[in-house]
Amino acid sequence: MKVRIGITVGDGALKSDSPDRLLDFIDQCERWEIDSVWVSDRIAAPRPTLDPIVFMSYMASRMRNMKFGTSALVLPTRHPVLLAKQLATLDFLCKGRLLLVVGIGGDDSKDFAAMGVRKEERGRRGDEAIVLIKKLWSEENVTFDGQFYSTKELTILPRPYQKGGPPIWVGGRSKAAFRRAGRLTDGWLVSSVTPTEMGEGIEAIRGHAKEAGREIPEDHYGVLIPYFFARNGEEALAAAGPSLRRRMDIPVEDYAALGTPEAVRNKIRAYIDIGATKFVMRPCGPKRSLHAQVEKLAKEVIPALQTPFSEAEREERLG
Repeated sequence: MKVRIGITVGDGALKSDSPDRLLDFIDQCERWEIDSVWVSDRIAAPRPTLDPIVFMSYMASRMRNMKFGTSALVLPTRHPVLLAKQLATLDFLCKGRLLLVVGIGGDDSKDFAAMGVRKEERGRRGDEAIVLIKKLWSEENVTFDGQFYSTKELTILPRPYQKGGPPIWVGGRSKAAFRRAGRLTDGWLVSSVTPTEMGEGIEAIRGHAKEAGREIPEDHYGVLIPYFFARNGEEALAAAGPSLRRRMDIPVEDYAALGTPEAVRNKIRAYIDIGATKFVMRPCGPKRSLHAQVEKLAKEVIPALQTPFSEAEREERLG
């Protein structure tokens, strides 16, 4: 199974008055041969955020090698027909470099009210959207009559570059997310979980997939890990603490990679041992440390853990 390690566009990469810092960050990531760049999805937020569809479209024209993805695209706030068309077009133009992780949004999100969506409907809307999008990417003359969305004899062209469309992964660590992953989607990318919780989630998803007569590929399990390099874990926690997203039930050190490059490598290995193969690393800490943190990841962590690109993969990445 191939281990791949990407980076997420965190708060430190974006300034509200200029795109230059972000674009320089992206260019550096490509020079360092990082596998992929990921962006989240928030409409109503107290800080600058990028629209993921627009961002990825621009990146598709700017980057030659890297893939790009969403972690996670909030389905209930977007109409699935328009979204299917946008993503099919993007995947077609970038020749299959699109990675897609979807979700149903957080309990505290203000996006639902902003978009006129009832929060209590988000799970059902998300499930329905996944089914419809997959049909639109793989079938012709799609007639669909759902609770929230409907189509009549609709065909979307061009098709995505990836046959059947980009694999749809899902985020979340609830029991409902496990059911959604196993019954409807093609993979699972989760954040803020320990290696033990990751293993339990994988087993639950496999169980739901088996009940539905499906199978999730072995290498379609991934995790987003916040990280910060320092001389030791205590120093890393002190520097990165304000930017770490904390759970109330367990220490942040249980799911963050903090300290020396060896400590970060060991944290990633713990997830690999439990069955994860895809990683989205989130640099934390002061904004001024962003480039140094990503460069150290690229030079002292990724080469030791990521499966080397084959010649065919290198040629494909170069287009």
